Amino acid sequence: MSRTSPDLLLLLPAYNEEERIGPVLADYARFFRSKYRGKFQIVVVLNGCVDRTLEVVQRVAAEFPEIRALDFPEPIGKGGALIEGLRLAPTTDLIGYVDADGATAPAAFLDLVRQCDRYDCVIGSRWLPGSVLHRSQSQQRRVVSRGFHAFVQFLFRMGIKDTQCGAKVMRREAVEKIHSSLRIADVAFDINLLYSLKRNGFSILEHPTEWADQLGSKIKFNRGSLGIVLSVIRLRLFYSPFYRWLRPLQPLEAWVYRKLSAPIPRPGEPDDKP
Repeated sequence: MSRTSPDLLLLLPAYNEEERIGPVLADYARFFRSKYRGKFQIVVVLNGCVDRTLEVVQRVAAEFPEIRALDFPEPIGKGGALIEGLRLAPTTDLIGYVDADGATAPAAFLDLVRQCDRYDCVIGSRWLPGSVLHRSQSQQRRVVSRGFHAFVQFLFRMGIKDTQCGAKVMRREAVEKIHSSLRIADVAFDINLLYSLKRNGFSILEHPTEWADQLGSKIKFNRGSLGIVLSVIRLRLFYSPFYRWLRPLQPLEAWVYRKLSAPIPRPGEPDDKP
């Protein structure tokens, strides 16, 4: 990277990650200290953690001052954590996020950052030629992942092969423009983000990445999974002509999300793009 590398802020949404997040933070801080010539910050956004995640982050931050935490004691979902973290976009040039489990290595994230001189958003993809998967998903997760992708493609026609890869980086201007349209609080947040970028005319590059599926993933095939499917359907309806008639049903919607133990979407209005 040149000496004029843009300021970069990396978000890590975290839910009960005391056992894994310490080494991940240290690895990122050391790597970017040595490899990146611009200003680099890491912000961990804690989402309703009930373990020692905050204590671990504070301990690592004592050694690496570029690390800090935003702590939300009440559960707000992974998407909710990222919505809050992305409010920091005006303080930097580029802002991105990775999962707290270390599935994306620092070098792989830097590879995405290097593409942002030509695109508004660069996302890692595990399903493009050239991707490197160090630990493959189980057959069950692969089937579910590909089925979910087909469902999303059918509803949104974005032509993106891997919306859910937890490695993305964006220009500040793009985030500022679309932030008010981000409202999905669970892991379907990525679809909300990418669809908002597409609707507003921002360029998106899907780039092969290096990925290691981690043991102990928080994704479970349970009632929460139904909440994710509901969020995808809700997002499609949100951008349909029928949304105005569905708004009176929001209390019922909130009740359904609570029954599914899923984060409730945030209120808002569709943007005015076609």
